[in-house]
Amino acid sequence: MPVKEPSATAPASPPASSQASPRRSDTTRTAILTAARERFAADGYERATIRAIARDARIDPSMVMRYYGSKEGLFAAVLDVDLRLPAPERLNRQDVGHALVQHFLDLWEENEVLTAVLRVGVTNHAGAERMQGIFRDQLLPIALHLCPDPEQAPVRAALTTAQLLGLALARYVLRFPPAVALPREEIVAWLAPTVQRYLTAPHP
Repeated sequence: MPVKEPSATAPASPPASSQASPRRSDTTRTAILTAARERFAADGYERATIRAIARDARIDPSMVMRYYGSKEGLFAAVLDVDLRLPAPERLNRQDVGHALVQHFLDLWEENEVLTAVLRVGVTNHAGAERMQGIFRDQLLPIALHLCPDPEQAPVRAALTTAQLLGLALARYVLRFPPAVALPREEIVAWLAPTVQRYLTAPHP
């Protein structure tokens, strides 16, 4: 009896569920992080629970643990923020104040992640420490590159942070009406010279 040759058909496509899983995974992670930012900001770290976060995200609590392992892991993920600052050598020393204020306005207005993290930072000690680290580590290289005396770079980075976070707190978190109503170009006109002075002027 002749042996039937195997057909040369194309391999079967993976099930639709396996094709969709990466997209579902990203959607689930986004839902968890969004719910966690809101819950940590509202309740603080100690009172926020995995169960409450899962309820807000409309998923089972086991899914939160699956993706982040623990409340500590989830909190670290919530506070993991890249400020997307340009490389120091790409900044023009003459208009770095203008460039940085514009950059941060873009960050805060394009999405609410940084604002949500700031809200966590002002309600929680660990969140505040994390925010300090984010701005220190990501702004310090710019201050080191631009300021006249590298020994003053940490202070200059801190002063720059005070201006930028002060603006964010007043305009996007506390929402003081005059700060909210101020047009972008006026914000830049007010703040850019101050940031410029902090980073490039001689020590007073």
